[in-house]
Amino acid sequence: MNLINWKINSVLGTAALERLGEKILDLGGRILFAIICFLIGAQLIKFVRKLTARGMEKAKADVGVRQFVDSFLKVALYVVLGFLLASSFGVDAAGIVALLGSAGVAIGLAVQGSLSNLAGGVLILVLKPFKVGDYIVEGAGGKEGEVAEIQIFYTRLVTPDNRVVILPNGNLANNSIVNVTAGKCRRVDVPVSVSYNADLKKAKDALTRMLQQDEHTLKDRELRVFVDELADSGIRLNVRCWFANEDYWEGKWRITENCKLVLDEAGIEIPFNQLDVHMRG
Repeated sequence: MNLINWKINSVLGTAALERLGEKILDLGGRILFAIICFLIGAQLIKFVRKLTARGMEKAKADVGVRQFVDSFLKVALYVVLGFLLASSFGVDAAGIVALLGSAGVAIGLAVQGSLSNLAGGVLILVLKPFKVGDYIVEGAGGKEGEVAEIQIFYTRLVTPDNRVVILPNGNLANNSIVNVTAGKCRRVDVPVSVSYNADLKKAKDALTRMLQQDEHTLKDRELRVFVDELADSGIRLNVRCWFANEDYWEGKWRITENCKLVLDEAGIEIPFNQLDVHMRG
């Protein structure tokens, strides 16, 4: 009797081991199939992204639009690939969608910031307050820099000293933005003080000639030197001119330096801060 029971248990154990082995092989096969599908899917996603980018480039779409669409397409296609891989393991995609739908309120609260950034990115691309290559100043925090990239959830700026600033699209869409380079040229105002004893007309003529002789000032724009304020220590002049965007900083620095040089040549004194004290008795 014991021998019969031992044989039965041996047969059952062998059958259980065989079923376990079959399940392991089946699971291993599914995992291998999922890995192969993922690798193929990733290559297909890259191909679709390249094809879309090439088509938008031929259509001469804005760089920011191309970056946004590429980012959105990448996320959407990987989500679809994830659903397909889940279904290969027997997970019901319809069940996942139903579960997500039933938990919609909680998910909405959890990702409301991301949805706000997504909506902000769409608004930026539609309204175009700035584009890639523009220099902007964000109103809320004062962050500024050249727009390097407009992604699905954020915009990347590069500051003049090569720091990278990441700004959420929702913040940019809901706050004021100063687009410094939206126009083709920018105005430069350089304040210069001269002594009350100086020849005012001679100082203005010298500064005006300096503006006219500079090869990069825009001659079809206003070139002016005018009295801005009768200050405590001297007469404050404003030297005003215009430069193309690409010449702005070099032009501003050069004009500021030349103001000092031409006044020195003309013998015009730039006064120090001073205070006259009158004593009675």
